[in-house]
Amino acid sequence: MSVFRLEKDSIGYVEVPVDHLWGAQTQRSLRYFKISYEKMPNEIIIALAQIKYVAAMINSDLGYLDPDIAKAIMYAADEIISGNHFSEFPVSLWQTGSGTQSNMNMNEVLANRANTLLFNNQKKNNSNKQLVHPNDHVNKCQSSNDVFPTAMHIAAVVMLKERLLPAIIDFNKTLFDKSNNFKDIIKIGRTHLQDAVPLTLGQEMSGWLSMLEHNVIRINDSITDLYELALGGTAVGTGLNAYPEYSVRAAKELAILTKHPFVTAKNKFESLATCDALVHSHSALKCLAVSLIKISNDIRWLSSGPRCGIGELNIPENEPGSSIMPGKINPTQCEAMNMLCYQVLGNDTTINIAGSSGNFELNVCKPVIIYNVLQSIRLLSDGIKSLHYHCVMGIKPNIDRINYLLNSSLMLVTALNPHIGYDKSSEIVKIAYKYGLSLKDAAVKSGYLTEEEFKNFVKIENMVNDL
Repeated sequence: MSVFRLEKDSIGYVEVPVDHLWGAQTQRSLRYFKISYEKMPNEIIIALAQIKYVAAMINSDLGYLDPDIAKAIMYAADEIISGNHFSEFPVSLWQTGSGTQSNMNMNEVLANRANTLLFNNQKKNNSNKQLVHPNDHVNKCQSSNDVFPTAMHIAAVVMLKERLLPAIIDFNKTLFDKSNNFKDIIKIGRTHLQDAVPLTLGQEMSGWLSMLEHNVIRINDSITDLYELALGGTAVGTGLNAYPEYSVRAAKELAILTKHPFVTAKNKFESLATCDALVHSHSALKCLAVSLIKISNDIRWLSSGPRCGIGELNIPENEPGSSIMPGKINPTQCEAMNMLCYQVLGNDTTINIAGSSGNFELNVCKPVIIYNVLQSIRLLSDGIKSLHYHCVMGIKPNIDRINYLLNSSLMLVTALNPHIGYDKSSEIVKIAYKYGLSLKDAAVKSGYLTEEEFKNFVKIENMVNDL
């Protein structure tokens, strides 16, 4: 049988389970937002705790918060930052668009945990100091309207800088090595899924590397706007009930705490009313997803077969590919990558629509925006690591197949254009295709070239120069 305690908020009393730290507003949220199973990501919980830690410290330093209360709040916040008490944050993602339920959930957990710490200390010292209030103390100089977007930016920056970018950079090192190792392997190129002129396997893979290098630049560029924090704007951006120096000091302390260069937003009205910085940042993630789909599909095509497809690349044999066809190996890492990238593209649509849902002084779709942003970062980070370590690192060229397809290609005829012209070269291709001849035999049969001239003009190694 459950045991409850009474907690009070501005509406009245609410029964709360005695074995949990949350309070009345969190309990009301559990009653009125019974929607699906998505919860606020732990990265947001940690960011909220970091904000409360810094707020308590600054309010105490400025003389507006009792030092003992501030220390208790900071101690409780540090416990959460360290990874404790995550089960105390049960509210649904599908809540008030400002994130108020999550902000109050944090305020109540910190207040109750701080009260426990103070109570234990008071018993030792026989003192009777004021207990911690979730609004008056933990939320001092704050509003959900500036706290939650600040947490969104902190969580996004930390995830991008500490999780996604390192995964891409690590992947790029392998692509660089592969490109260099395969620089002398000449293969046939393809455009429109049809044979084209030759290039090297190293050149082909250098294109993948360049795509990801440009994505790193795009992501880093987008992070600049995320460094601006809304904290200090309070309810509508005017900073009501916050002290003039509070916003600058809060950003500075959060930068120290997180080790990322956060600053106070230049215009708090913009930082509360919009989520444009996150919309912009996710557009860079969308570009990354598009690049990864291209790379994954190239690997799938080039490794298709092994006998009845292109078969130029051999991929690692990680697991059986079929429950009925023995010996089948499938490009499963590429398929997983494609699926998660499709999810990222879908997330971008959601973020765009939600980002446009700001009215007057507040965007009211913040929880779904940050949920999708953080999911995209997690998916891309983990997906890149999986593709990297379980597929790309183990890619090996199938030299025999590469050479066979290269020497069978009719598009080598392109080397003849400067010597006999486009029309005569095209005629040679048609003869070769119609009669099943090699390109050299077709050229001789056409009468436009001798065998010796063909050998002098069609030198494959001269067709793959790097620009």
